[in-house]
Amino acid sequence: MHPPLFGGVNAAILTALKPDLSPDLDRMAAHARWLLANGCNGLGMLGTTGEANSLGLFERKAVLEGLIARGIPAAKLMPGTGCSNLSDTVELTLHARAQGCRGVLVLPPFYYKAPSDDGLFAYFSEVVNRVGGGIALYLYHFPQQSAVPFTLDLIGRLLKAFPGAIQGVKDSSGDYANMKAMVDAFAADGFEVYSGSDEYLQRILADGGAGCITAASNANSHWGGIVYAKRTGAEADAAQAMLTATRKAATSVPLISGLREIIARSTGDDGWRTIRPPHLPLNAAQGDAIWAAWDAAGALPLPGLTQAKAAE
Repeated sequence: MHPPLFGGVNAAILTALKPDLSPDLDRMAAHARWLLANGCNGLGMLGTTGEANSLGLFERKAVLEGLIARGIPAAKLMPGTGCSNLSDTVELTLHARAQGCRGVLVLPPFYYKAPSDDGLFAYFSEVVNRVGGGIALYLYHFPQQSAVPFTLDLIGRLLKAFPGAIQGVKDSSGDYANMKAMVDAFAADGFEVYSGSDEYLQRILADGGAGCITAASNANSHWGGIVYAKRTGAEADAAQAMLTATRKAATSVPLISGLREIIARSTGDDGWRTIRPPHLPLNAAQGDAIWAAWDAAGALPLPGLTQAKAAE
């Protein structure tokens, strides 16, 4: 069985923005380089944390092309390509394949609520057939956000109908029992299960999962890298405790805004606070609170971040 394509720690990377709210590719690429040098094996870009659904189709393509043009290896990137319609999903997936990406993360069609498994099977059948192979599809299970879950039965049907096309899943439900059920049902056949929650990294690796794709990895990837490398023992346990503490700190305020605040304060770069509406930057009290929470966890200063930015 081949090793997982994105095995390890993958940051759901923030999308840097300019004052006019257009993507800031230089700032984002610098952050990507730091992540890949500090514990990340790959980058899940243009997902929830990357505000993909606040960006237009042309902008999403430009962000992917811009990172690659700035030296971020396409093989390290897993762009989100799932949209609420079939045509855009296929177009973004084909674009990612053309840029040399090995896999994409695909939301279900999320506008219409409570679709049947038959309806979702028909949708993903169209995606697979229209894409035609050459790039791995990863399902994005985030029912709290999309309101459209992937059931075990649906995953099993897709794997049977399209062997080799559906490579894995990111489970952001926060329900470890569901993650474990996916591992137990499908991992033996090479299906890659990634936790979307930092607190489960050590556990899912022990149970046969592939790793994680998480928002907090934007700032805690140093410790995620230790967990992935060591797996067990005192050092791994301490690093996992740090992942759990920083995840709790990150979710104590609006998550995307909070991570932007941590990066902004760590680098001295106020531009990281820029965010697209309807999201808003943190207010001063919220910013002080999340900074204090990360500090209390012992996670500050972020290893190598200030120095890395100063050297740009």
